[in-house]
Amino acid sequence: MKKILGIGNPIVDEIAFIEETFLKQIDGAKGGMELLDEDQLEAIKSLLPKKLNKIPGGSAGNTAFALARLGTHTGYLGKVGNCPTGNFYKESFTELGGFAHAIKVGDRSNGNCLSLVTPDGQRTMRTSLGAAMHLSADEITKNDIAGYDHVHIEGYMIHNKDVLYKSLDLAKSNNCTVSYDLASFEIVNSMRDEIKTILSDYVDLLFANEDEAAAFTSETEFDPMHTAQLLNQFSQVAVVKLGANGSIIASENKLSKVEAVPVDKVVDTTGAGDLWAAGFLHGWAIGKSLEESAEIGSLLGAAVVQTQGSSLDESQWDSILKTI
Repeated sequence: MKKILGIGNPIVDEIAFIEETFLKQIDGAKGGMELLDEDQLEAIKSLLPKKLNKIPGGSAGNTAFALARLGTHTGYLGKVGNCPTGNFYKESFTELGGFAHAIKVGDRSNGNCLSLVTPDGQRTMRTSLGAAMHLSADEITKNDIAGYDHVHIEGYMIHNKDVLYKSLDLAKSNNCTVSYDLASFEIVNSMRDEIKTILSDYVDLLFANEDEAAAFTSETEFDPMHTAQLLNQFSQVAVVKLGANGSIIASENKLSKVEAVPVDKVVDTTGAGDLWAAGFLHGWAIGKSLEESAEIGSLLGAAVVQTQGSSLDESQWDSILKTI
């Protein structure tokens, strides 16, 4: 089994189920993610009537937590806050069997993401990175990455470029393969050229949902098969996740379509792409084919959209582990 290290922003998610009209009170596009300072985020939360449930989150964090629960040897690199929420994050990861030696502890509060879920199950995220944004390149050493075979990085790390490039350089010098999740169409739109360079120079496996893929290729008409081929020019393997329509995998001039696992009702899409990536990486880590790995990804993606937030309950995990 390959050993995988996730690198990202270890933030705690808070989920709020809202009506469409609530989004008119805040700036930004539905379905996207925007960074706010702590006061701005608290102002939005003050408009919500109910107390919010906290769960460990972050894009690479969601993937790492699920990988650990699947039994993959998984570590995590990021910076938590020196606070009860930061302790909660780190302890939750180790309880699942994850390795927390590379998690740094900052001197401010932990990062927080407010996930606003509309009746169609789509989530709109507003995030304050807190301690996560204050991780410095000097804090990252080759010992953090030593012993791992693969590094998975969330696209949000481009907001901390020194850390991103230090991590990528260390991964390559340690002979690790690298996967990169584009994370957000807003990020792709604003940093497309730099992302292309990162992918070409460092990345072996690329994950994108259809919005991110469309933003990256800038095509007027979205054709998932063609888009996957275009993305494959920037990495050895490119995956375009299409939600209920499955996924497209492009590698070495080969195209494959893997169907989604059907669900009766979508409750919340928070973490769906992250858990899909976890299922895929788990399959790949134990030697499954790309298509078989995508089938495991589809299984996890289908499970998480039927629950609130990005955390599955034990009955869901038992069913998944029996199936795979």
